Amino acid sequence: MSEPERHELIEPIERALAVFSHPDDAEFGAAATIASLVARGARVDYVVTTDGGKGTDDPAVTAEQLAATRVAEQRAAADVLGVGEIVHLDYPDGYLTPSLELRRDIVRQLRRLRPQLVIAQNPQRRMDGNPFIGHPDHLATGEATLSAVYPAARDRLNFPELLEEGLDPWKVRQVLVTGAERPNLWVDVGAHLDVALAALRCHASQFDDWDAVQQRIRERAAEAGAEVGLAAAQAFLSIKLT
Repeated sequence: MSEPERHELIEPIERALAVFSHPDDAEFGAAATIASLVARGARVDYVVTTDGGKGTDDPAVTAEQLAATRVAEQRAAADVLGVGEIVHLDYPDGYLTPSLELRRDIVRQLRRLRPQLVIAQNPQRRMDGNPFIGHPDHLATGEATLSAVYPAARDRLNFPELLEEGLDPWKVRQVLVTGAERPNLWVDVGAHLDVALAALRCHASQFDDWDAVQQRIRERAAEAGAEVGLAAAQAFLSIKLT
């Protein structure tokens, strides 16, 4: 199988939108890239599709308590990165499907925030031996996001109720998919890895061993960078829309 054509980031990028399932997914998947976009002057916003209320083994913590904690952690992490608005759609954690309702909710934010660049989760379950085979919420969010980008946000007759809200069609120019088996775009994040880790550390409810998490993130960045001669990189599948 031939390698996919290598892409670069589009120019200019004034606005970017990261769409992820849970508080902390954006930081685990793309924090250093997000920091690099902010550093180059782009406005970056988030859409978080679920409330994150299932991510604990602590029997003393309720789903409502955890969800509130994770909203605060997400805002703190976003502030470290320089991210602007965070839209919480608050679907129940663990039960997400790529429904038309979810697609419409993402289209609403695409048309409202009007990003040139979207960062999305991989809608395909990995079957290459990677131990991170894919959370079902990640898969659902990835599928709904790509379906929202094309064709729903672009085409006027999709979700006509959004026109009544004053939200005209919008065409995204590039999508970066995280966690892809065959990436074709690498972002140099050597100058942004420390701030990315500082943002990730804000999600304290989600890990017990910070040193192990930090080491894993640094190793992944080094491995991705080694593929293209960089000290540290994040790799994506880039989709350019014409």
